[in-house]
Amino acid sequence: MRTASLEFLRTLVNTPSPVGHEVRGQRVWLDYAKQFADETWSDAYGNCVAVLNKGGSPRVMLAGHADEIAMAVNYMDDNGYLYVRRMGGVDAAITKAQRVIIHTRKGPVKGVVGNVAPHLTKQEDNPKPPKIHELFIDIGAGNRKAAEKLVRIGDPITLVDEFDVLRGDLVVARAFDNRIGTFAVAEALRLLKESKGRLQAEVCAVSNVQEEVGLLGARQIAYSLKPDVALVVDVTHATDYPTVNKAQHGDVKIGGGPTITHGGCNHPDVVARIESVAAAKKISLQHEAMSSTSGTDTDAIFWTRGGIASALISLPNRYMHSPVEVVSLKDLEQIPQLLAAFAQSLTAGEAFKVRI
Repeated sequence: MRTASLEFLRTLVNTPSPVGHEVRGQRVWLDYAKQFADETWSDAYGNCVAVLNKGGSPRVMLAGHADEIAMAVNYMDDNGYLYVRRMGGVDAAITKAQRVIIHTRKGPVKGVVGNVAPHLTKQEDNPKPPKIHELFIDIGAGNRKAAEKLVRIGDPITLVDEFDVLRGDLVVARAFDNRIGTFAVAEALRLLKESKGRLQAEVCAVSNVQEEVGLLGARQIAYSLKPDVALVVDVTHATDYPTVNKAQHGDVKIGGGPTITHGGCNHPDVVARIESVAAAKKISLQHEAMSSTSGTDTDAIFWTRGGIASALISLPNRYMHSPVEVVSLKDLEQIPQLLAAFAQSLTAGEAFKVRI
């Protein structure tokens, strides 16, 4: 991966972007994307857009979500310990004994999620996993009054794990879900800007908010932007490690290339075009099936207004919604190439419509 792109990815992933509080991460994204855009803008809730070839047709939206799962301060007890509320799919069991940052109006406050030593707990044959309201955070405050001087109810909380190279092209971080999506759409914009090929379409790279709590930012920006076609980039579950049932969850490998999803919200003609440009670019695709929903912003975008022709491209990710998500940089690099090639394949005024 080119050095500047890797540094952008590292900074983007390491910048806290808890759901509902994405401003810091969005600023990193906009500062990078604006180099390759004709214009950039943001809306009331912080969805950010970078536009290339403004006025072209069709209008294609390339979208990823900026937010990461997080917690929020929900209660402080008399001894100064903090109790939390989940924001998105936080796993309470793996959150115990982790270091955290509480993001306050006055700046970051360090803390640890408490974990009672096994010597002090009654050993059970089948211990139950903790519930989110049972987690407590120690910030070193002696009592509630001291804690209230540092934090307040509603302050967001993230884990402190950051980007690192595991081995070769495999990298690890806490929040590839879904900073890799916003990275990919910004990189696609760069590739298109640097390309000498003629671009007919207007390309809108979008970094949207609050996916983890209901696909909310995607609903907002898809409605206001009115794209003719949308490609969504997210992570998907790699199933190439022990204990995962492939018969149930599919066969997705890290290093096997990005995945394309079939069915439901994925428009068959858009999917076919992605497969065509992938073959032309010699990009290997893996394939996934879906049932009623994809669990991504594609679900919200495709039914907006009268229906937006959409498709989902995903990056295989081991250990999703954990502090140790693992992805392949080689897989990731192929997604912006695929997005850019799709945009360049569009002819003036082209529309995707199921043939009856």
